Amino acid sequence: MSTPIGIDALLERERTHLHRLTPQEAAAALVEQNALLVDIRYAALRDRDGLIPGALVVERNELEWRMDPQGSHRSPETTDHDRLVIVVCNEGYASSLAARSLQALGLHRATDLIGGFQAWKAEGLTVSK
Repeated sequence: MSTPIGIDALLERERTHLHRLTPQEAAAALVEQNALLVDIRYAALRDRDGLIPGALVVERNELEWRMDPQGSHRSPETTDHDRLVIVVCNEGYASSLAARSLQALGLHRATDLIGGFQAWKAEGLTVSK
């Protein structure tokens, strides 16, 4: 049996496998690399704060099923293991673990947005209600 670690240590360990993006880098990747932004926030946060235009909304509990390029329940946007997928949560914590889960499914370029939706909004990038 392995020694248990806390969430902070787990998060730090998993982030060593990600090339996390700032809001500005993510915005550029959407245009320059045809990246797919995936918003995993729950509905109450989306209703309260708005959406990033063009983001695919997939709540966290459905993420692996909707993002698996080989899965029968996948979203039409997820047919390529090589596409850059940028996961967005509210503040950039859950998205790191979610991106690692997508990497385990073979989406080797999956990563997340540093600071999450709140950082995107704070940078003055486009948000719609």
